[in-house]
Amino acid sequence: MARPSPAGQIRLVSVRTVRGANFWSARPVTRLDVSVGAYEEISSADVPDATDALLAALPGLIEHRCSVGVRGGFVQRLRRGTYAPHIMEHIALELQSMAGHEVGFGRARGGDRPGEYTVVFEHLHAGVGFRAAALAFEMVQQLFASRVLLADLAVAELRSIAETPDDGTLQRSVLCGLTGGDDLAPVSEELMRRGIGGADILEVVSPADLLENGLPYARSATAIIMNSRLTDVPLRYRERDLARRLVAVVADAVPIDAFVIAPADDSELHTLIRSARRRVAVFCCPDEGSHAVEDLSAADAVARGVSGRITIETVGRVIPVGELMEDTSIEAQLAAALAIHAIGQNEYSPKAENVRL
Repeated sequence: MARPSPAGQIRLVSVRTVRGANFWSARPVTRLDVSVGAYEEISSADVPDATDALLAALPGLIEHRCSVGVRGGFVQRLRRGTYAPHIMEHIALELQSMAGHEVGFGRARGGDRPGEYTVVFEHLHAGVGFRAAALAFEMVQQLFASRVLLADLAVAELRSIAETPDDGTLQRSVLCGLTGGDDLAPVSEELMRRGIGGADILEVVSPADLLENGLPYARSATAIIMNSRLTDVPLRYRERDLARRLVAVVADAVPIDAFVIAPADDSELHTLIRSARRRVAVFCCPDEGSHAVEDLSAADAVARGVSGRITIETVGRVIPVGELMEDTSIEAQLAAALAIHAIGQNEYSPKAENVRL
């Protein structure tokens, strides 16, 4: 039976450059969203000579280990049958390698809507990555149409782009990053009351923006994760494991061994933060009850609101902060107090005027 035209089925939804740390990688990536139509069920094994044609155009694909974990692993996947988004990922990486950019990270996963897929891959130059995405998309359409594949002109174009200035490098620094699933206004307002505010001081990043565009800054002295109960992202990213992975992206911009602030009752989130080699500071509200000893004893700093007062506990030390305000969220006050403490402990922190504990 004849295959439907790939040009009518495999469609480009969007291409974007993700410059900051993101859900997929701490490195900059290019994100390609595609819909595949009937080609959700049509693999490379269904196209006669597809693997040989692709190798003739891109012989370096033999070096791609893929999930098989050995040289030639991706070629094995091609011969057994793999699908358009996965092939786009590897073509985009190989085209960049042929242009002189050694890149290796890529992922192809189900997208945000049925029939759509998200492809992400590493780039060293934003313009090269962006164009490699479009070229990989076109080559996959040609592959499934059994057309001759030519890579020389594509590689020459990428080499030319690589010689132009790269405007994709993210340099911006902030004092504090803030994310989480609920209304972030109370903690943002509390931080501003304490002197942490303004575009170059505090950056509030919604989980939806974090997923779509990555972090909008390269470095922060500290970061606050209010929780991982997400409502503004597609359903699959609301699952707790994926939600935690998403909000934990803010830790990537914090210096190694500096503080990331999180709720005391989310030990799995603490584990993610520690795995990124950052220290964990937690806020523990009175109505949460007593948490397991191992959870709080493993934290590097704990902010508590008890008897109307805020204290911060560190190893061998209890720091009195001040009185709790009745008209402001306790969580917001504790998180803000920890942020000020973290900034004071961070030798890399830019200095902000009027910051007060």
